[in-house]
Amino acid sequence: MMSGVQFLMVAGTLVALKAWAQETCTPAADVEVTIPSYSPLEPFVTGMMPGSKHPRFILAGDTNWPPYSYLATPPEGDLVVAGIGAEIAMGLEDVCDIEVTVIEAKWAECWDAGHIGASLKHGDYSGCLTYTHTYGERNRYLEFSDPILNDKMPAGILTRIVNGIPHVSGGSNLNGQTVIDVSGWAPTADTLALQVNTCTGSKFEGFTVVPSASDDDNNDANDDALKKLLSGTADVMWVYANQVENRMCDNAGKDMNGNTATWDCSLWNQFGTNFAYTHVGLYGHAIAGTTLSVSKKGTGASTVLNPCIQKFLQTKKYYDICVKHNVVHDCFRNSYFPPLTSNPPVWAHQTNQVTTDCSTGYCKCS
Repeated sequence: MMSGVQFLMVAGTLVALKAWAQETCTPAADVEVTIPSYSPLEPFVTGMMPGSKHPRFILAGDTNWPPYSYLATPPEGDLVVAGIGAEIAMGLEDVCDIEVTVIEAKWAECWDAGHIGASLKHGDYSGCLTYTHTYGERNRYLEFSDPILNDKMPAGILTRIVNGIPHVSGGSNLNGQTVIDVSGWAPTADTLALQVNTCTGSKFEGFTVVPSASDDDNNDANDDALKKLLSGTADVMWVYANQVENRMCDNAGKDMNGNTATWDCSLWNQFGTNFAYTHVGLYGHAIAGTTLSVSKKGTGASTVLNPCIQKFLQTKKYYDICVKHNVVHDCFRNSYFPPLTSNPPVWAHQTNQVTTDCSTGYCKCS
């Protein structure tokens, strides 16, 4: 062996190396280096600069669900995402040291038929606006913030009207019927089995659920479901009890906020003539009311947002938002709310309390 040389066996070949002792240097003086500590202020979001002085959130919403989330056109807004969710989200900056950005996204990017949407799963935004905290499947994927509306958003059942008579009456427990579910929307398909038919006192059972098309650039899930109901593909439609009211249009094709509707008004304006609710006021699908946001389960986003939500619910600005969007009955009352003087709308009542006929859009039990 050569002095001062070391050998290393590499792939069966001896390779000579200089002895480490021959490669010496004078050690540098000790240097103290201060490395700043980092404590995350909010869950990680792809492509977003994390907050260093306060939490930063990106919350996403679609624009086809007035008054909860819609596109504001002049004079209300300059083509921005608006509605109850967006306005409350931005209002959190008034009561907390927090930064909130609201962006547009399709509902299916947040929650699709029976599972979390791809964009929310991959962390493209902190959360998605205005989702009802339902029982069942959503809880296996999602973390819910505190609700911003007290009402649990009752569900309803639509059916066709043929010669003034409902195709499926309120007395039916849906045995053998085909139910069209609005993909990606509450009430979710799995919660229909939890409901009690208030006309009979028995649960709905023995039905088959089929999904509508998902919300995307080519389809509106609610329109697709209603088309399938009216065409006879389905017998009934599982949907929010106030969804038709929110989607009816005036003669100019404007929605309840005066904006041009992004859905097919001709479908929804057949309400009371070609289709109607045989059940409204079904609350058994929801744990809590409309939340500010949902996030991927385990992110911890709600622990940052909830204290700010609770502070905002006590403000006059919250009251003003409720008045602006005509949801005072559904809001958490604070010191700025006057006593209630009007009754809840018909869709908030259980069907066994409804006294109108199907021509109004709301059928009584018989």
